[in-house]
Amino acid sequence: MSGLTYVFCHGLNGCGQYDAEYAKKPYWGGASGDVVSEWRERGLNAYAASVAPQGSAWDRACELYAQIAGTRTDYGKAHCEEFAHGRVGRDFSGQPLIPSWDDDTRLVLIGHSFGGATIRLFGELLANGSKEERAVTEPENLSPLFAGGMAGRIFAIVTLAAPTNGTTAYELAVDPTFDARRLWVLPRYALLDRLVKAKTKIRTDGRDERDWANYDMRVDNAQALNERIHTLPNVYYLSVACDATKPGKDGRRVPNTKLMDPLFVRTGTNMGAYGGTTDAGCVMDDAWHANDGLVNTVSAHAPNGAPQKPLDPANIERGIWNVMEDLPVDHSFFSGGYLHKTNPHPFFDELLGLLQGLEG
Repeated sequence: MSGLTYVFCHGLNGCGQYDAEYAKKPYWGGASGDVVSEWRERGLNAYAASVAPQGSAWDRACELYAQIAGTRTDYGKAHCEEFAHGRVGRDFSGQPLIPSWDDDTRLVLIGHSFGGATIRLFGELLANGSKEERAVTEPENLSPLFAGGMAGRIFAIVTLAAPTNGTTAYELAVDPTFDARRLWVLPRYALLDRLVKAKTKIRTDGRDERDWANYDMRVDNAQALNERIHTLPNVYYLSVACDATKPGKDGRRVPNTKLMDPLFVRTGTNMGAYGGTTDAGCVMDDAWHANDGLVNTVSAHAPNGAPQKPLDPANIERGIWNVMEDLPVDHSFFSGGYLHKTNPHPFFDELLGLLQGLEG
């Protein structure tokens, strides 16, 4: 049996093994079969976390820790006072995600979409904790997550189509200068887009608007998150981005409808044409046009400013982002697709081979 422990973290509006819906339609693989269960059947320690479908990276990281450690969720005194919500959440005592959690644990964290931001922040907190939480919390009431000192438990971090540097899908939605009506799509794509947006709309509960996933995925806010997350020197980092577009007119990219799920064509069309400058001065030029329907391809490679290189399977280094070749698939590929069914199992087999080759 492998000495590694694989924890999968879903993206926005996803689910994991604590959720009843996961048994009906597993997030990791969908109709093609549950990747996580298949790995367990091979004798691997593999688990699917269940974090807040629409919560912020911080809240999700706290929930991930509570599940792995088998304890009550503690969102932190400083965080909750700033963002106006309760400090404690679901209690996972007696029902840990993984059976063993100690300094011998070697975690491989695999995050899809916003799950990528979740696992990166989780890794940062495990390693370095939170000085803000330590400053306002008595030591006896401080979550071990905010104390840090557990970097040695992280073996690898893998992000799949993650909005690591934000996504213009959220920028264009709030940009009054962008008029999507000038970009024609078939009526069925426009209808499907409206249905998706209605189903996935953030349903707030009174907490600060900054404490939600849609805030963290704005480009400037993603960069601010990146600035607080270190690339840990002894951790392996792998990433893969997706591109389901093709060249269009005037430097635009347009959805390749053979690759992109119909649910994403409207958004993918908008992203392929959008250009703007954020409040912090980030220019979203032609390099941002290629996308997978929800995340810009360039954003999913590695955090801006972090050490990175193209993946060399024979020389995967620690403390640097090893960027895999872009996949010609859409954002839902790893979940088995929606209206376009996909089979991500061969990809996960390849990924598993890379990770097992690093065990030493």
